Amino acid sequence: MPERHQIAFYGKGGIDKSATKIVSGAEAVAMIRSGDTVAFSGFVGIGTPEAVICALEKRFLETGEPSNLTLVFAAAPGDGKDKGLNRLAHDGLVKRLIGGHFKPVPKLAKLAASGKCEIYNLPLGVISHLYREIAGRKPWLISKVGLGTFVDPRNSGGKMNSNTTEDLVEMVETHGEERLLYNAFPIDVVILRGTTADPSGNVTMEKEAATLDNLSLAMAAKAGGGIVILQVEGIAPAGSLHSRDIAIPGHLVDRVVVAQPEDHMQTYATHYSGAFSGEFRAPPDSAASMKLDERKIIARRCAFELRMGGVVNLGIGMPEGIAAVAAEEGIIDKITLTTESGTIGGTPQTGMDFGAAKNPESIIDQNQMFDLIDGGGLSFACLSFAQVDAQCNVNASRFGGILAGAGGFINISQNTRHVAFCGKFTDGGLRIEIRDGKLAILQEGRQAKFIKEVEQITFSGEIARETHQSVLYVTERCVFSLIPEGLELIEVAPGIDIERDILAHMEFRPIIRQPREMAAVIFADGPMNLDQLLLERLLSEGIEFDAERSTRPPAMG
Repeated sequence: MPERHQIAFYGKGGIDKSATKIVSGAEAVAMIRSGDTVAFSGFVGIGTPEAVICALEKRFLETGEPSNLTLVFAAAPGDGKDKGLNRLAHDGLVKRLIGGHFKPVPKLAKLAASGKCEIYNLPLGVISHLYREIAGRKPWLISKVGLGTFVDPRNSGGKMNSNTTEDLVEMVETHGEERLLYNAFPIDVVILRGTTADPSGNVTMEKEAATLDNLSLAMAAKAGGGIVILQVEGIAPAGSLHSRDIAIPGHLVDRVVVAQPEDHMQTYATHYSGAFSGEFRAPPDSAASMKLDERKIIARRCAFELRMGGVVNLGIGMPEGIAAVAAEEGIIDKITLTTESGTIGGTPQTGMDFGAAKNPESIIDQNQMFDLIDGGGLSFACLSFAQVDAQCNVNASRFGGILAGAGGFINISQNTRHVAFCGKFTDGGLRIEIRDGKLAILQEGRQAKFIKEVEQITFSGEIARETHQSVLYVTERCVFSLIPEGLELIEVAPGIDIERDILAHMEFRPIIRQPREMAAVIFADGPMNLDQLLLERLLSEGIEFDAERSTRPPAMG
């Protein structure tokens, strides 16, 4: 075990084992050495140890140490501007990035784009599960997640610039099937966040909006003789914390830093809401009606894919409107909405609250949520697309010079039985109008989104066809479906001319047979009576019986 990891406290009589682990941020980060691999908790602003990150930046700017760090994170801790890991985007501080999502940390993405550090983008769920494998001293994680995407080593293996050469992902074949092998790596330091600690380092998380991977990360560090730094908002007397409330036991914790309130907000948008943490249940949000524009058209059409009792994941951006439509239509309590951060039920939040849910039924660890996702536990998912090509591939991770990162997109899109990808048909200046229930294009967007070949494959159409996945591509003017032969145009909005408004703005010709008109109710003001429509569908579909399995299959949603 390295010398710096032999933690002891000294008093007048030598080693004092009863001494506190509570130190300043500067004292905590002084333990980090140049060349270390440092892993961070955080999902945007949820669970992000802002005070410790600030202390680490301060030390580097004042001393030039530590340098050449490898930073590891699943869902990027950052606000899309200056907070979180954006603070660490300094020349010399970072040698390598291994992350699941980069949109909240654009300064790190820019550092990597300039070639000043190595960078890997791996699926968020894979990183979350790797923490667990590292904690158990397993050499790798073997998974189908990422096959056919940019993470597949036959493409780029997750490498995001030319400076990045080491292979972290390998192709293997087991039991006659292809899988990806993600190599584990030692973690020297983890920096986490909880709510309350006692002098022994026992930590609770009662005010956190998500528990994330904190316990797995702490154990992962200890498996390799590493150190664990915990940021909290307060200290409890020794022996006062209830054992069932302790999320991270003290023997796994080396240093505890008490943060100022401004560096320990529950999210980057909310200082604290008991409705996020489960302390109390807040009154339900009033069902404010969305403006009838392209976002609502898309959200309404996607909402037609919901099923009563379905377990659903909605991606960030355009798909968030589906929750608003469900609330407006009075069916929000008839479905179970989830977030990859670990919330089940309630109303997932948006913006800088993303990852939290109001009045969640349950909050589980992030790696457990990805067990649910990878195991097919979602009945429906709706995710945003940036580009779609003739092979039905989707790009949502790197486009137009923007490195957004895959986040949970690959896990969710690959393992959910029924998926809808949604977005505007064109981008950059699109303006529409609804006249008498018909859609009119006032100004076309400058960028085509249905192109010959996507810049990066985040979702593989080939893999989806092999697994007989149900996939839709929903826009404001039309809907496509993935079929064995390719991409088929199946619905067209009222008022839209196929040649003028669709084919003229695609770089390939989709399959066209007998497209139907999108439901007129989508383009009308007022409620769609979606509850009745879904109930009628439920009754018409009935209950099927799977003779081979002698059981009723789960509803495809």
